[in-house]
Amino acid sequence: MSDLNATAAALLGLLHDGPQTGGQLVAAARERFGSFFSVTRSQVYRELPALADAGLVRLGKQGPRSSQQYVLTAAGKKAFKSWLAAEPGPDHLRSPLILRLVHADTLTAKQRTNLIDQAKVAYAGELDVAKAASKSAEDPYAKAIAEFGVARAKAVLKLLDAVPKA
Repeated sequence: MSDLNATAAALLGLLHDGPQTGGQLVAAARERFGSFFSVTRSQVYRELPALADAGLVRLGKQGPRSSQQYVLTAAGKKAFKSWLAAEPGPDHLRSPLILRLVHADTLTAKQRTNLIDQAKVAYAGELDVAKAASKSAEDPYAKAIAEFGVARAKAVLKLLDAVPKA
């Protein structure tokens, strides 16, 4: 696995904190990456066996209800560090909301209103969370990322204000 994809790299990065189960990795990704990088449960459970087959993680302790811990190997640490140091390439925005807005002309006025109103509530919540994270961040990287979250949430709210509902 010489070329890690971003999801695999995200999991290896999370495993630097210690052994974790797939469920713990999903929760840790949601907490650490917030809204700027989503990692779904299906992605985690698809990547972990591939990472194990490549020797980048190994199986750890078996937990309750057949949960399986994964442990980062020395090869996994090396692969992650190589991924970090490599050229990142272009970023790609993947927003289900914006995809829906692109096709909003096929919705009824009521459906558009519901879509926009629900999105405003969600992004107002994200804005509050990002502001709190920015305020409490001590690490300069975490603070910069939290401030990006604030700016992103504000930008989406501005977009939603500009989109006609009717």
